[in-house]
Amino acid sequence: MATEVEVFTIGSTVWCKTFSNHEYAGEVTGYHPEIRTLVLRCPSSNGDPKLKNVVFINLTSVIKLRVKNDGNKHHDPPANVNLHRLSSRIRNQVEQKRRTLQAISANVSVEGQSLFLALSKIIQDVKWRNSDIVIYNQEVYISPPYQLENVHGNTNNKTYDYIVKVVEKHIQGRAMSSNAVVNTENSQLQSNTRPSQ
Repeated sequence: MATEVEVFTIGSTVWCKTFSNHEYAGEVTGYHPEIRTLVLRCPSSNGDPKLKNVVFINLTSVIKLRVKNDGNKHHDPPANVNLHRLSSRIRNQVEQKRRTLQAISANVSVEGQSLFLALSKIIQDVKWRNSDIVIYNQEVYISPPYQLENVHGNTNNKTYDYIVKVVEKHIQGRAMSSNAVVNTENSQLQSNTRPSQ
């Protein structure tokens, strides 16, 4: 609509709420009327005042919208967006979500899922074959219960040695984090059972 183009001038301050009850408030840095998309520069989600979040809002999903400030007509041009870096981030995020779904969809233990995710973060060629984790097109595979002794492959191969080191580090990391949880629980239990003076 013609009124929308006038409302969403660059530099305006806008607040909106979506169907999913997410609220956004920020400065308009872009508006595309054909695809009904609004681009806002919002305060950083991590609280750092030096940083800003850039949010793309599909206006068809907005249920409430308020223009807080029309902004000035003389605004600085928006900074250039590094499209290559942005598309690379999107591709990496999609790939990570795909690996997470792949790990969860396998009908295996939490240990297996966790090891699969850890391996897939550093090695691209990781897949499931039934309940086995297969690395480098079956060059190395790990069977349940996903411990060091369950790593199979050519023991004279550097790839095998590398995978063993990764699995060992992963198991040690999980053991350390579970020990930290147990120590915290024990400390809380001891403080709760001490007689009051």
